[in-house]
Amino acid sequence: MLRCLLGSRKRAAVVVAFWVLIAGLLAGVAPALESVEDNASANLPPAASDSMKARALVRAQLPGQDATPAIIVVRGEGTDAAASAGEAVTRITSALSESTRPDHVASVISTVTAPDAVAELVSQDRSAQLVIVPMTGSPSDESFQHAVDEVRALAADRAGPTEVAVTGPAGIATDTVKVFSGGDKVMLLATILLVLVILLAVYRSPLMALVPLLAVGVAMRVAETTGALLADAGIITVSSQTASIMTVLLFGVGTDYALIITARYREALLDETDRPRAMQTAVRRTTESVLAGALTIVLAMFALLVAVSPALHGFGPYLALGVAVMAPVAFTFVPALILLLGGSVFWPGGATKAAERSRGTGVWHRVAALVARAPVRVGMAVVALLVVMSAGLLGYHESFNTLGGFRAATESERGQHLIQEKFGPGEIAPGTVVVRSRDDLRSGTAPAAIAAALAGVDDVGRVGRHPRFGPDGTTVFYDVVLSLDPYSSKALDAIGPLKETARAAADAAGVTGTTVFIAGETAQTADIRSALDRDTTFIVFLVLAIVTAVLILLLRSLLAPLYLVATLLLSFLATLGATTFLTVTVLGDEGIGNRVTAYIFVFLVALGVDYNIFIMSRFKQELRTLPPDKAISAALTRTGGVVSSAGLILAATFAVLMTQPIRELFQFGFAMAFGILLDTFLIRPLLVPAIVRLLGDHALWPARPSRKTPPTPAVAPPAGGTTIPTGRLLRAFTRIAVIEACTWAGLLIGMYVKYIPKTTELGVRILGTLHGAAFIAYLLLTVLVAIRLKWRLGRTTLFALLAAIPPFMTVAFETWARRTGRLTEPTPAPHPSPSA
Repeated sequence: MLRCLLGSRKRAAVVVAFWVLIAGLLAGVAPALESVEDNASANLPPAASDSMKARALVRAQLPGQDATPAIIVVRGEGTDAAASAGEAVTRITSALSESTRPDHVASVISTVTAPDAVAELVSQDRSAQLVIVPMTGSPSDESFQHAVDEVRALAADRAGPTEVAVTGPAGIATDTVKVFSGGDKVMLLATILLVLVILLAVYRSPLMALVPLLAVGVAMRVAETTGALLADAGIITVSSQTASIMTVLLFGVGTDYALIITARYREALLDETDRPRAMQTAVRRTTESVLAGALTIVLAMFALLVAVSPALHGFGPYLALGVAVMAPVAFTFVPALILLLGGSVFWPGGATKAAERSRGTGVWHRVAALVARAPVRVGMAVVALLVVMSAGLLGYHESFNTLGGFRAATESERGQHLIQEKFGPGEIAPGTVVVRSRDDLRSGTAPAAIAAALAGVDDVGRVGRHPRFGPDGTTVFYDVVLSLDPYSSKALDAIGPLKETARAAADAAGVTGTTVFIAGETAQTADIRSALDRDTTFIVFLVLAIVTAVLILLLRSLLAPLYLVATLLLSFLATLGATTFLTVTVLGDEGIGNRVTAYIFVFLVALGVDYNIFIMSRFKQELRTLPPDKAISAALTRTGGVVSSAGLILAATFAVLMTQPIRELFQFGFAMAFGILLDTFLIRPLLVPAIVRLLGDHALWPARPSRKTPPTPAVAPPAGGTTIPTGRLLRAFTRIAVIEACTWAGLLIGMYVKYIPKTTELGVRILGTLHGAAFIAYLLLTVLVAIRLKWRLGRTTLFALLAAIPPFMTVAFETWARRTGRLTEPTPAPHPSPSA
C-alpha cells in the first residue's frame, strides 16, 4: 500500500488531489455546521428523568406552557421608584401588545394584563416589577434570537428613567449563542498563529511548517461536512461547545501526527537518499504508535456513548469522527504533500541539516543521563510534585449555574441579579410540583392540604396561591419558589424532600395512585447532577479499561500498562488539583463546571497516553539491539525533541480555549494545557523512563528482550539456608501488585455504591478487607524483593510510595464526596489497611 501511495511524486500528487477533491465534494453537498448545531439538548437532563416527565406534563396540560419565556425586570429610580416602574411597565406592555410587536411574541403578562398577579409580579418594596413575555419557536433559530433582541430594544426604548433588563430562558439562550459566536473567530485565528509560530521554530522551514496546517485544514473540512451531514440526518448531535473543542483537538493531534511522521522521515534520510523509499520507511515505523494513539482517542470518545446525560452522550461521536479522519489524512496527505514539494520543503536549511537534527539535541542527552544516574531520586521527586499539585482538590466543588459561567457581561445575568436583589434568589427559576392521581382532585381538600404541606417545607419561599388543574382534574400543578439560589447544591438537595413532602401529603389526604414530579430549572439541574455522577463513574472505568487494553495489545505486556496507567491517573489528579486551585481558589469561580471533570479525564488520559505510546514503542524497537538501560535512553533521546514539540503544540492549542468567555471552556483549556505539559515534560521524559530503568528486563513483563545477553549470575544463598528464586519472587511481586490494584478499584466501586446511593456497605467491607490484605502483602514483598535483589533504600521507598497511591486516591474520593454534599454521615475507615 505504501509503495502504491508513496512510490513516486506522481502517485503522491494523486493522493493530494484525492483529499482535496473529497473535501470539495463534501463541502458542496453538506449544510453549514452552524445550521445543524443543537445547543439546547446538551443542557437538559436525560429524557427519562422525572424533571423531563414533569416538563412534558406541564406543556401538554397547561395551555401556553410550551413557549419560552423572556422575563423583563424593571426597577424604578428616584424617590418615587414604584410609580416610575409602574409607568414603564405600562408603556412596555402596550408596545408588546400592538400588532407591530416583534415576531415570536405570543402574549404579555404584567400587572396591566393580569392585575390579580400583583403579588408575584411586584417586589415587596414595590420598586421593581416583572413582565413575562412567552415566545414561540426554537431558541436555536436566528429569527427567535432576533426577536429577543427586538424585545430588548423595545423595552429599553420604553423604559424611560427606569433600569430594565431582559433575562429568563429566552434571554439566556440568546446570550449563550452570542457569547459563543463572538469567541469562535478569535479562537480559530489564535490557534493558527500559535501553531504556525511553533512549527516554524521546530522545522526552521516555512513550507514544512505549512504542511501540518494544510493537513489539518483538509481533515477539518472533511470532518465538519461529514458531521454536518450526520447531524442533519439525526444520527449525531453537535453543539457550539463541541465544535470549538473539535477545532483545537484537530489542530493539536493533527500537528502531533505530522511531527511524528516527519521526524522519522528526516531520520530515515540519514540512511536512505531515495526520498519515496525514506518516506515509506518513516510511515511504516510510525504506523503502530500513531494508529494506537488515534485508536485510543476514538475509543475513549465512543466510551461517552454509555452516558445517559445528553451533555456527555452527544459529545463523543463528533470528536471521534474528527480524529478518525485526521489519522488517515496524516498517514497519506502529509507524506504525499512532502514528497510532492521535493527538496524545497527543507528550504532554507536543506535536507542534510534537517536529517542531522533528528539525532537528538544535547538537552535530551542530558535528561537521559540524569535519569540513568538517579532513577530513584528522579521518580520520587516527580511523584512528590504530582501529589503536592493534587492537594488543590481540597477546594474542589462543582457549579451548575450556566450564567455564572460567562466570563463576559450579559444582559440576562444583569437581569437575574436584579431579580435576586428585589424578589429573592429563587424567583429567577421557579419550579412546578406536579401531583397525579387516579382521582379527580378538583373537589375535596387534598389540593389545599398538599399546598399547605409544600409551604411548610424548609427552604420554600412561597407557593402559588391558586393551584392549576389538568383537563381531567387528575393532575394538579403547584408553582413553588425556593428561598435559595436555584442553582446551588443546597437547592438541588431540596428537590428530593419537596417531592417526598408532596407525596406524603397526598397519601395523608386519601389520594390514591399518587405520582409526584417536579419541573423547572432546579429539578432539571438536580437530575443533570445525578446523571453526571453516574456517567462519570462508568466513563472512568471504561476509559481506563480501553487504554489498558490498547497498551496490552501494543506493548505485548501486562506489567507496563499498569504503571503507565498509574502515571496517567497521577497526572489527572495533579491537573485537576492545579485547575481547582487556580480557577476556584485564586480566580474565584463558583466552582468547577459540572461537565469539566469528565471532559478533562477522558481527554487527558486519551491524549496523555499518546506520549507514553510514542516513547514505549520506540523503547520496544530499540530493545532489538540494545539492553534495556541503553534502549530507554535511546528512546528518550530520539523522541525527546519531536514529542516535546508535539506536546507544546497540543498544549498551546488547548490553551486557546482560555480566550473563550465561557467558564467551562476556560477551565477545560487550562486543565488540558497544564496536564499535557505535565505529561510532556515530567511524566514521559522523567517518571516513565525512571520506572523502566528500575524494572530493567522486567519492564515489559511477561515479554522479555529478544536480544542475546549473558545470563546474570544467581546470588548465592547464605550458608545453611535457602532462598526463593529471583524469577518466582518477581512474579509473585507483580501478581500481588495487580491484585492490590484490582481490589482497590473494586473498593472504589463499593464506596460509590455505599456513599452515593447509600444502599449497602457490604461491598466496602469485603473489598476493604481484601485490599488491606493485598496492601500488607505488597509491602512485605517489596521488602523481600529489596533484600533479595539488594535494592537501595531509595528504590525500596519508591515502590512503597507507589503502593500508597490507591489509598491516597481513596481519601481524595471521600473528601470530594463530603465537600459536594454526597457524604453526610460520619465516614468509616475505607479499609483496614495501615495506609487508611
